[in-house]
Parts: sequence; C-alpha cells; structure tokens
Amino acid sequence: MTFGRTRSVTLEGLAGSVVEVEAHLSGGLPAFMLGGLPDTACAQSPNRVKAAAASIGHSLAQSRITVNLSPASIPKNGSGFDLPIAIAVATALGLVPPERVGDVVHLGELGLDGSIRSVRGVLPAVLCAARAGCRDVAVPVDNAAEARIVPDIRVHPVAHLADLIAAHAAGVETLGVSAPERAPRLSVAKVTPDLADVVGQEEARTALELAAAGGHHLFLLGPPGSGKTMLAERLVSILPRLSREQSIDVLAVKSLLGVTAAELSLEGLPPFVAPHHSATQAAIIGGGSSAVRPGAITLAHHGVLFLDEVPEFKAAALQSLRQPLESGRVVVSRAKASVQFPARFQLVMAANPCPCGLGFGKGVGCSCTPLAKRGYLGRISGPLLDRVDLQVQVPAITRSSLAGHAGESSATVAERVLAARKAQAERWAGTPWRLNSEVPGSTLRRGRWRLSPSVTTDIDRSLDRAQLTLRGYDRVMRVAWTVADLGGRLTPTRDDVGTALTLRNQGPVAA
Repeated sequence: MTFGRTRSVTLEGLAGSVVEVEAHLSGGLPAFMLGGLPDTACAQSPNRVKAAAASIGHSLAQSRITVNLSPASIPKNGSGFDLPIAIAVATALGLVPPERVGDVVHLGELGLDGSIRSVRGVLPAVLCAARAGCRDVAVPVDNAAEARIVPDIRVHPVAHLADLIAAHAAGVETLGVSAPERAPRLSVAKVTPDLADVVGQEEARTALELAAAGGHHLFLLGPPGSGKTMLAERLVSILPRLSREQSIDVLAVKSLLGVTAAELSLEGLPPFVAPHHSATQAAIIGGGSSAVRPGAITLAHHGVLFLDEVPEFKAAALQSLRQPLESGRVVVSRAKASVQFPARFQLVMAANPCPCGLGFGKGVGCSCTPLAKRGYLGRISGPLLDRVDLQVQVPAITRSSLAGHAGESSATVAERVLAARKAQAERWAGTPWRLNSEVPGSTLRRGRWRLSPSVTTDIDRSLDRAQLTLRGYDRVMRVAWTVADLGGRLTPTRDDVGTALTLRNQGPVAA
C-alpha cells in the first residue's frame, strides 16, 4: 500500500471545512512534500511528523512522501494537522488498515517524542465534523472534555501516536485512553456580584432591568464613584442563563482563542467582556495578519460588552461597533479571505461628564473649559449613541441615599426579567425574533403591532421636532414594549412610551 487517507478539519473563523488528508509514497530521492495552502505552523508539520515517527521506531528518512490537504484551494491553519498527516503516512506505509481511518477525523499536534498535544479550536472543529456527518473523532486528551460537549459524535481521546497506530491496527472499538464519557462541569461557578450592593440610583436600576429584560443597549453618564461600573458588572446577574446551544456558541469562541479545558464552563452564565480603553480596533472587532482571530465583541456573544470610560477609546474602535450592533455579526475582510464571527451582544457604555469628572450638578469643582466638556463627550459619535436604546444620567451619591433602604437583590429582579422574556417569547413565537430589541422597527410601526396615535403622541411629536431620528423612534418603541412586559401589560400605554422616551437622554443625534 503506497497511499493513505484520513480526515481533519480546517477553520475559517468559527466555520470549518472537512479536509481529506492524503499521503503517497513513491520512489526517488528522500523528501517530505506538503501541499494544500498550509500556513507557517502547518508547513512545519513534516519535521514534527518525521521526528515523532522515528521516536516510535518508524524512520521516514529514506522515504519520498507527498501529502495533500484537499481541497487544496482552502487555507490550512495551525499545528492540528500533525496527527492526521502522521496517520495518513502510517496508512501508506501499511501500518494501519485504510478502512479503519478513512472516515475518522484526527486533530492534534505532535511532540517530537510522539506525544499528542492539545490544539486550539477543537470544539468548533468537532461541531463542523458532526454537521458534515462524521461519526468518530480522535482528539488530544486535554481537548476531550470540550469535544464531548458536541452530541452525536464519538470522541476518542488519544495521548500518544504509537498507541493510536496500535489501536487502529488492532481494530479495537475505542482508539484512545479511557476518559469520562460525560463532559464535566469544568470550573467552579464564579461568585456573581449582587445588585443589592448598589446604593440608590433608582432610575439607573430601572434602566438596567429594562436592558436585561429586552436586550437593550445602555449608556451610563455620571461622575466618578456614582456606581456606573457596579451597575454594569451586575447586569449579567439578572440576565437569564444561557441555553445549551448558546453555551456551546460561547465555548466555541473561547476554544478558538485557546482557552484551556480547565477554564471552560457550562454554567450558562452570560459572558461579560470589559476591554481596556487602550484596545485597538482589531482587538475590539477581531483581526490578525495571518489567521483572523475574534475580538471582544465576539467574546461577548450572547453576553455583555462593557466599555468603561468610553470617550477614551480610539474613535475607529468605537465607529467599528455600528454595523455589528445592527446585524449581530461582524465580517473581518482581508486580502485573502473574509471571515465572519457572531456578535450578538448587549453594549453597555459608561462615561464621566467631563475630563475631570466633576462637571455634574452646579459643577462648582469642575476645572474643565466649556470647549473641553463638549469635546470630551463629542468623542462618542452621534450615530453610535443613536443605536443605544437607554441613555441614563447617574447622579452622585448623597448622604440621604446611604440612609435609604437597601435595593432589591439580583435574584428578585431576575425573576421579573425572566417573566418579561417569557412574554416576549410567546409574542414573537413563529418569527426569527425572541426579544423586543431584535424586532425591526417596520414591524412595530405597521400591521397588528402598531400602537394607536393617542399612545405614541409624545414620540410622534419628538420625531416631528427632529428630537428623534427614525432609528431612535423605533428604539423607543422597543423599550416601551419591554416596559409593558415588565408591568404585565399586553400592549404599551402612553405612560410606557413616555417612560421609554424619558430613559433615552437626548445627546448628539445622527443626521
């Protein structure tokens, strides 16, 4: 036998393609040639395969080997092709029966001693293999837990190349070492901050509850120490837990970034991502020169992206959020390829009123000039603010606030949020939408969901006076439906619409 074939997976973002790994032995001068658009790490695979083969007693030094990764027109990234290349070569050498490995997907990096090491992106790769109809996948032991999250596919954890070749040759049912059949809870659940810790700030707490109930974006403006960051950090504590499908989406992103199995969790807590204000545009939306990697907005998929001190972020990074906020996905284009990542997140922004932070109330202690104040908040563009449903002033804490009663706990608020989300799920059943924030404005302005003019008179007047854009009009309508859901009403009242309009602070507006 001079030909061997097995399978692997190449990833382009979170999307993958099954790759046929073919190896051929021929006469001639010794060589190990690899084709099929490998990147630098993949192109070095022949050296690792030769060393690993020699370590287990099968020298390839005198062989002329040609390996093709098909389809050859798709780029192949990473060291995860080491193991399938080694198995295809072993099949060509006659060490492994070809019928045993032809339909098995192999993923893993080889050590020079033949050990099989973990690689990035195993979870999305196994998801791709399962969707393509593959039924068996061999992965490194350290990646077995995340691979077993995927249903309807047999996962074989493998630790050493010699053991895997022997298992294939013997025709045994289980290829690798024994491992738990059930994906364990891989991390201790984090202690989530409680909303009861926040002192006062009734309006901001109301806005936070509305944001959680309807999936709305939120902007908090207030002086230092008023509780903006505390409120934002507690948003995830009142959000419903993720479904299993959503959890797998979140874990797939983490797997692509190389998060170890010990850090993965199926607890269902929505992700909370808070990049530093020095983050670049590529760090926010994703990018990279060779392999395009996801950014903060994809890490926050099904969760919360918190931008603290938002005026300090680079203008290009902020402007790049506009399209993902509307579409729920981001497309990163490079000369060789365009990669799409999911980005369905809730945006929470926080800012001080001015550079010194003391420009609130009468502004007695503020040392900023009027020009500096305008320029500071002017760094947040009108088109970006226009996409934020709730824009709330967070006043400084007073002594009377400290003496007031304690606020509700996260558990209490979460119950109301869950009830409101159930009402939305029932209302939008049979449609692509599940939350009020996802419903197109045209749907709310026409047909059975259109509110009577007597209910919308306030926002109609604001639209006529150019105090609202049409996008802002639609977002107020969405918030009004969420206010009604939290109140247990079937449709919004004029007061609900007024509350939604009041919670949309009038800042710079897009033209």
